[in-house]
Amino acid sequence: MTRILVVDDERTIVKGLKFSLEKEGFEVFTAYDGDEALRVFAAHKPDLIILDLMLPGVDGFEVCRRLRKTESVPIIMLTARGEDIDKILGLELGADDYVTKPFNPRELVARVKAILRRAQTVGLDPANMKVIRLQNLQIDLFQHKVRVHDKDIDLTSKEFALLSLLASNPGRVFSREKLLEHVWGYEYYGDARTVDVHIRHLREKIEPDPGAPQLILTVWGAGYKFREGKNV
Repeated sequence: MTRILVVDDERTIVKGLKFSLEKEGFEVFTAYDGDEALRVFAAHKPDLIILDLMLPGVDGFEVCRRLRKTESVPIIMLTARGEDIDKILGLELGADDYVTKPFNPRELVARVKAILRRAQTVGLDPANMKVIRLQNLQIDLFQHKVRVHDKDIDLTSKEFALLSLLASNPGRVFSREKLLEHVWGYEYYGDARTVDVHIRHLREKIEPDPGAPQLILTVWGAGYKFREGKNV
């Protein structure tokens, strides 16, 4: 059974989400502050986290930051403020999606399902799973592993899905809207800046010089593409 951790200091929200998610067949764990969230995560290793930003004590930003040091579990952030800075900062810390309060529980459940479906490699034919090598980058599409200079690189589920899609289609230009459609799914209600944030994170992790990228290239006015080269 897929396990989900719901973290919010508003008990009515936690109760409502727990009911909605359990009705869909998920096993749900709950926490009401950041410290408790980290303890519950360590004890149960959930498959996805719904994480409120404004928590007492250790806030959601810090919980996300700590988890991202060692974990790639998908994270959906909840924010009551709805300010762009919160959304972008949350994504920069490694969140996979965000939802602004108040929200429709059915919409949130739809996003949960979409993210879980895409926690595996996105847009790839399983029969063609392979290892992609270009310069010092190695992407193992089957084992979901990325190495640069023979060093393992930790990517979030969305980062890996995005990199896999681009690298499996070298030279093909994907618009931001197409990347949202492929990686985030039709249920995603965000905007194109989400793609830009994730591309920036990928470049910081895999490019020799993120400011002058050689692998993930910007096609001005069109979107992004992966550099063409010899794959093994």
